Amino acid sequence: MRRFAVTALSALSALSALSALAIVLPVSAPAHADGASAPVVFVHGRNADGGVWNGMISRFEAAGTPQDRLFAWTYDTTRSTNEVLAARLAAYVDDVLRRTGADRVDLVAHSLGSLPARWYAKFGGGSGKVAHLVSLAGPNHGTDLAWFCALWDQGCRDMTPGSYVLSRLDDGAETPGPARYATWWSPCDEQIAPTSSTPLSGAANTRTGCLKHNDFLTDPTVADRIRAFLAG
Repeated sequence: MRRFAVTALSALSALSALSALAIVLPVSAPAHADGASAPVVFVHGRNADGGVWNGMISRFEAAGTPQDRLFAWTYDTTRSTNEVLAARLAAYVDDVLRRTGADRVDLVAHSLGSLPARWYAKFGGGSGKVAHLVSLAGPNHGTDLAWFCALWDQGCRDMTPGSYVLSRLDDGAETPGPARYATWWSPCDEQIAPTSSTPLSGAANTRTGCLKHNDFLTDPTVADRIRAFLAG
């Protein structure tokens, strides 16, 4: 009887110690030292500029994301993904990190913008600097429509199936590094052929309703789900 009481007391003491430890340890550490959310860098698609994100940025702000955590990068979509754009995106991200004091960013890319975003994360020094990478209607495995402008437009050449850029991006891990990846794609996308080009192995891939290519920029459901994904 006495030995049972001692054993029970020992078990109770061990349980109490574990309970105390559970109270002391946090459930999860914040993404940044200041506890703030990662700044979001939006990357537009071909023949566009950062202004196409105004609607989504406004929706993020209305939902509580601070204005000084939202950035839209504008770039020349006719330039090479690997030789020019990924390096320029890297410089832009470094400036955002310096200005915000954050250690990582979230990248939200539409269409062609998915390629420099992915190249930066995989080959351009972005591993460890990207917390989340979202590809909306991205030509991640090429789009046949890019052949129509590939003759005079390097951005189009990068989007053609089997291009140097896509061959490198899709060789090995399609979602490398510590970042979390997500894609959204639509069976009604008139610019990505085939529409199954967008999903990435290892990503959270979401098929939307019947959205056209540019509808991803303004659809409120997509915006809300992106926010939820970035919130982790």
